[in-house]
Amino acid sequence: MTALLAPVSVPTRALAHGVGSRHDLPLSPFYAYAGAFTALLVSFLALGLLWSSSRFRGDLAGRPLPTALQRAADAPSTRTALRLLGAAVALVFLLHLLLGPDDPDRNPAPGALYVLLWVGLVPASLLFGPVWRLLNPLRTLHALHPPRNPRPLPAALGLRPAAACLLLFAWLELVAPDNTSRATLLTALALHLGVQLLGAARYGDRWFAHADPFEVYSSLLARLSPLGRRADGRLVLRSPFDGLDSTPRLPGLVATVCVLLGSTAYDGLSDNPRWITTLQTSPLGPVPTATLGLLAAVALVSACYGLCAGVLRLTDRELTTPLTSFAHSLLPIALGYLTAHYFSLLVTEFSRIVIMAGGADNAPAPAPPLDPGGLAALQVGAVVTGHVLGVVAAHDRSVRLFPPARAVAGQLPLFLLMIAYTLGGIGLLVA
Repeated sequence: MTALLAPVSVPTRALAHGVGSRHDLPLSPFYAYAGAFTALLVSFLALGLLWSSSRFRGDLAGRPLPTALQRAADAPSTRTALRLLGAAVALVFLLHLLLGPDDPDRNPAPGALYVLLWVGLVPASLLFGPVWRLLNPLRTLHALHPPRNPRPLPAALGLRPAAACLLLFAWLELVAPDNTSRATLLTALALHLGVQLLGAARYGDRWFAHADPFEVYSSLLARLSPLGRRADGRLVLRSPFDGLDSTPRLPGLVATVCVLLGSTAYDGLSDNPRWITTLQTSPLGPVPTATLGLLAAVALVSACYGLCAGVLRLTDRELTTPLTSFAHSLLPIALGYLTAHYFSLLVTEFSRIVIMAGGADNAPAPAPPLDPGGLAALQVGAVVTGHVLGVVAAHDRSVRLFPPARAVAGQLPLFLLMIAYTLGGIGLLVA
């Protein structure tokens, strides 16, 4: 998350970007590429030989948790407490933003947005499920004056509003000048509140599940959580693959995941010295050039997946929704990219931001949790693991949708796509 367009101090740069560059990550490109390719190829061949029928049952699967735990989780008092917690944290954030110094090294508000919320939602959603749906302060605000007769959400809406909002947040995070300043954050916050509350006033609280970028982001990542809900509403422990398999095939799902993948890829590119030189020398200026770079990264990811879906459609004319049928397999890849790029950022900045929020001034950041070699191994491992999980999810869906004779051949386009994504992701780490 690099604030490229304004001179910042060293602590702000640590806040702004979570992945190291080539000079401090001792990666061997040959071994990284060879290991990744081998892992994907072995996974694909093993699945083709040993996995001939679908094993995932989506929202029908899961071992029920004790009834007492279910009652406690669903109790109105629990839901109210979580809503109040989310509202209190949002109020603290707003007070720091309004009354604190306009300096990200002394004010925890920028770090709370870019680190605690955006990056922290990843482990929180993996551990506890769609946590932002329970904490979302906008839902609390909306509940004070809900509409009496909300209109039904158009079926074609899907997750498209969330995809657009995620892209705007990515622009704020990665491109916008002075993206940690009070004026910029207040403007972004006002726009976010306006769009979300106006949409909820028209369509009711269902709007947030389709349009709030943080809620949709958390809910998609929660598909990989071992905690989930069956179709009957029962709280269960489940295989993350079953949660992944139950991802709704909504319009805009592909766009949302491609924004996550493309923006994270652009974040890796933004630290590349050649790209920084391009920004500094571009006749368009740094902001328009960076904006085009972000859009190009998202468009490239989307075009590759769209091409793959088109080939799948030609492979089997009866597959009427190739775009959404396999979109769930991109979620582990997005998770791998997010982990690779932001793990060190969350670990090193979390305590510093919390200490500042508690009143300390300019709290020092702790030392990195891993040495460069350990961080390099974690990053490559996260990218490769995400793609292997994606291959497994795609294979299970393939043997369900395609006739047995074409199940393996039918997923070759997806396999080639995942190889391309893997090599591209590792390339961003070693370039």
